[in-house]
Amino acid sequence: MAVVYVEARPKGRQEGSPIVDYVVEDHADHAMGTFSTQKEAIDWAKRNGHSPHVARVRHLNDKKRPDHWRAV
Repeated sequence: MAVVYVEARPKGRQEGSPIVDYVVEDHADHAMGTFSTQKEAIDWAKRNGHSPHVARVRHLNDKKRPDHWRAV
């Protein structure tokens, strides 16, 4: 089961600014899918045999730092 990351876009957005969509990415930042909600992104990842992770804090999302992420 491959780990994938569900991230809100636009990346690096200021706190309080609107989220446009959510993207499922692999460890190399390749987008695998774009979704309207975080739930849709998580459900898609699980249906396709992936282990989805979301950022613990939105602006702390370095994929090389495991403590920035939690499995869902």
